[in-house]
Amino acid sequence: MTLGLGRTHAVALTGLEGTLVDVEAHIGSGLPSFTVGGLPDTACAQAPDRVRAAAATVGVPVPPHRVTVNLSPASVPKRGSAFDLGIAVAVLAAAGVLPRSLVEGVVHLGELSLDGRLRGVRGVLPAVLAAARRGARHVVVPGENVAEAQLVQEVTVHGAGSLAEVVQWYRAAADVAALPVAPRAGAPAPVGSPGLDLADVVGQPEARAALELAATGAHHLLMTGPPGVGKTMLAERLVTVLPPLSRQEALEVHAVRSLVAPVGEVTALERTPPFVAPHHSTSAAALAGGGSGAVLPGSVSRAHRGVLFLDEAPEFRSAVLQTLRQPLESGEVVIARARQVVRYPARFLLVLAANPCPCGMGFGKGVECTCQPREIRAYTGRLAGPLLDRVDLRVHVPPVRRAAFGAETGEPSAVVAQRVLAARGAQAERWAAGGWGVNGLVPGHVLRRAPYRLPPAVTLAVDRALDAGRITLRGYDRVLRVAWSSADLAGRVAPTREDVAAGLALRRAEGVAA
Repeated sequence: MTLGLGRTHAVALTGLEGTLVDVEAHIGSGLPSFTVGGLPDTACAQAPDRVRAAAATVGVPVPPHRVTVNLSPASVPKRGSAFDLGIAVAVLAAAGVLPRSLVEGVVHLGELSLDGRLRGVRGVLPAVLAAARRGARHVVVPGENVAEAQLVQEVTVHGAGSLAEVVQWYRAAADVAALPVAPRAGAPAPVGSPGLDLADVVGQPEARAALELAATGAHHLLMTGPPGVGKTMLAERLVTVLPPLSRQEALEVHAVRSLVAPVGEVTALERTPPFVAPHHSTSAAALAGGGSGAVLPGSVSRAHRGVLFLDEAPEFRSAVLQTLRQPLESGEVVIARARQVVRYPARFLLVLAANPCPCGMGFGKGVECTCQPREIRAYTGRLAGPLLDRVDLRVHVPPVRRAAFGAETGEPSAVVAQRVLAARGAQAERWAAGGWGVNGLVPGHVLRRAPYRLPPAVTLAVDRALDAGRITLRGYDRVLRVAWSSADLAGRVAPTREDVAAGLALRRAEGVAA
């Protein structure tokens, strides 16, 4: 064995942002030691023990000298055990076991077990995406992560089962291109939610119309009604009428999922928008993201490009609900810590469901309701204020009567999805210059100025509501956005008085004809 310097690459993640890390290993004279520098966390700092044991097991022991590993840039925190393979390869290259010129341009990700086997790790997809953006073209990952890494088309993925296999590759290869390429491991994921269809919902024409509007313009929705009327069924089927995700959007969704899902679960790009429904006992950190160690994405980020459904919304703690205000406006979550600021995407469609009162029986004449007026005010007040002002559509879902059990069923999801897709196409063409895509993201000042300013005769109802103080300026803008979505569904080039009136009625929970 020779002593010297070995270098390869790994990736350090801060949220979804990855930094290409130079893994530098130096073997010099001195008492036997093995240290890792460059802000490693506990798991990363324990890598020397795993690397020593794994290397000895596969027959290429680490030299009994002073081994120093630097993870550069040293100012970026390094978390997790995914650096094990990179450290082992750099050390063996420094010892002359592996050709230094071959390993230098390859990214290595994976955890080492003591017997030399490679274990899968989380976060491989965002790590490989970051490596590809920074020019890396070859990456070695554990077999469990091959399908996930192959979702990135710009890199060549090499899947290994053990450190011995990696050593054998490099010893036999004349150049990097000669390394064995992993066979395609993933299969195309089906589009759609099997078993869920909007036709399953009995009755509820107003709620169905509001759901279609929500899908058309990415408008947030609140459904109120007694238990058992179909609020949850409607929310679960919203993703079946949303347009399929593009490849870039699917990569964003699966990059978030890669950080929290079990290892090996992310194997194909599912084009169906995600549906996330946290329990009402969830914490603020679980909803928005956070954690005492690594800052992990919360429910709002796991619902990115999809639907976040809060059932029994008034039962959520007020502080938890208020964490939604920033992502609803900006489309991202910013989590600040003493030494870092982590950003996660959070562009979701919010759907809230609530009972009319704590006991749920305060509908119709309310003769069976046992709630005191004070309890009802406190219950409904949890959704009031700034959060509710950001909800575009509010619809009452009444009890279903036996007359709704007719032979005719509601429209299936496929029919509604075609209308939504056509309306989304009109929006994409209209707002292409601004880059907004859907009506729900268009800034209010754009809708209030030429060439999109509607005539006073069309906006008369919403103008009067603003002057009377019944809605805020934010509410005014959101009514206009819903009016544009209503016009797009009907195939009109601009909203009419009826579209504006429908948007205002849905905002004030007055109902609108389906």
